[in-house]
Amino acid sequence: MPLFKKRTVGKPGEWYYCLEHKKVEEGPECPAKDRFGPYASRGEAEHAMETARERNLQWENDPRWHDAPAGGRDDD
Repeated sequence: MPLFKKRTVGKPGEWYYCLEHKKVEEGPECPAKDRFGPYASRGEAEHAMETARERNLQWENDPRWHDAPAGGRDDD
């Protein structure tokens, strides 16, 4: 058992969105694997899931992402 508990990394004034608890936190409270951020403001962190949906949609519709030929083979 470790002597000291490993602390999360971050600074007060940085905002995060916890994916596990579905809440906004100032400074990291939850492990990095369970959060989005850091964000510059509380408002940005509150809209983290909306921002992620928008970015995913842009990525899925990016023509450079779907660059494989229709036959599924890469002739390069």
